[in-house]
Amino acid sequence: MTQLLSTIHKRIALFGLIFLATACETNFVNPNAPTDEQILNSREGLINLGLGIKQLYSTSGMRWLIETPAITAREGGITTTFQNMIELEDGGSDLPNFNSNVSGLWATMLRVMVMCDDVIDNVDGVEMSDDTRNSLFATASTFKAMAIGALAQHYEQVVIQPRGDNNANFVSQQAGYEEAVRLLESAESALGGSVDATIQSSILGGMELLNTIYAMQARFNLFAGNNQAAIDAAQQVDRSVASVFEYDVLNQNPIWARVYLNNAPNFKPRDNFGLPADEFTYDPNDGRLDFYLIPLDETNQNGLPIEDLAGFFLGNVDPIPVYLPGEMDLIIAEAQARGGNLQAAADALDEVRTKTSEQDPFGIGAGLTAYSGPQTADALLLDIYQNRRAELFLTGMSLEDSRRFGRPEPSGQAMQFDEERNRNFYPFPIRERSNNPNTPPDPTI
Repeated sequence: MTQLLSTIHKRIALFGLIFLATACETNFVNPNAPTDEQILNSREGLINLGLGIKQLYSTSGMRWLIETPAITAREGGITTTFQNMIELEDGGSDLPNFNSNVSGLWATMLRVMVMCDDVIDNVDGVEMSDDTRNSLFATASTFKAMAIGALAQHYEQVVIQPRGDNNANFVSQQAGYEEAVRLLESAESALGGSVDATIQSSILGGMELLNTIYAMQARFNLFAGNNQAAIDAAQQVDRSVASVFEYDVLNQNPIWARVYLNNAPNFKPRDNFGLPADEFTYDPNDGRLDFYLIPLDETNQNGLPIEDLAGFFLGNVDPIPVYLPGEMDLIIAEAQARGGNLQAAADALDEVRTKTSEQDPFGIGAGLTAYSGPQTADALLLDIYQNRRAELFLTGMSLEDSRRFGRPEPSGQAMQFDEERNRNFYPFPIRERSNNPNTPPDPTI
């Protein structure tokens, strides 16, 4: 078992050297490691592969997922001269498809999907208890769904089934969300309501799987426009539960590493959560300001006002939530508003607006008064959007939110720093385009 666990860690380290892999290049040889057959045909091998999935997603995956849209959708301002970050903040139609953030997000999520498929395809053929098998299948299905959803939030078309023949097919963003929901429904069905103790202790740790499945069903159904399904799933999430990715000195909090490591920040959070202050005004007593931001009174090299970062990113081993309970109420509020149920939307929105830090398992609380604006869908949706930016700051959803709420379109010009977002979708990475003939044309912006 020790040798197999070492193999998973080596594979993750090896991935860091070859992260520009395409959807079609999935087999990498390590002559000092056990074979795929040994890993995929033993209980211990599959469990440790499951651990490797979580470690890859929670470290490299979360780094790309949070940082990349944060710069594009103005949650953060760059504080470095690294070219990849400069290109992201400049944005526009000339964002190169060899940008390391664009490539890193794509390749990491594809690698997660490949590892998940290895578990899903082999778990039935390995001797283990039914409870362990079902929980392992549900874990892999959930992470694959999360990886597909992460791609669909940022690329106009996505791969949902990587292949080894340089011929992976692409599907629409909508189809990506629908596949993520299908996988989550399969995970829920397999799990049957409880997680095997071995999988919880060996893989999941602080991640609470059943509530995570419900939360991701709610998220991706909302993104797909399935409003009632999103409401139904969000209502099943226990708001008192904290589901987190845990870190240690070998697998550190990836955003801490980008903002605080060696006192050399790559970016810092923007004032006003990055939204234009002339349209979005936050009450100075909003508790989320102090939760996420530390006043700095500085600007970055492009003149964008920045703060210091707090929240879940102050320490190298601080856990990061898999999802936030407040997201569920905001999902319900948005879905109800889009369905014309305005009072129900306002009631769900008020669950977030009036929540105090003592009522939230993570200590996030706006502590505001109830919504008192116009009882129209447009006005409610605008307040929901503003609260999503504050409640769900740096959770990787800002670019999807900006598009979905119809915020002003980017011009396509680079270095337009007053624009709320500087892209709609990212170009497809050059390595994918060079190797996969099915790669679609890049979106214009």
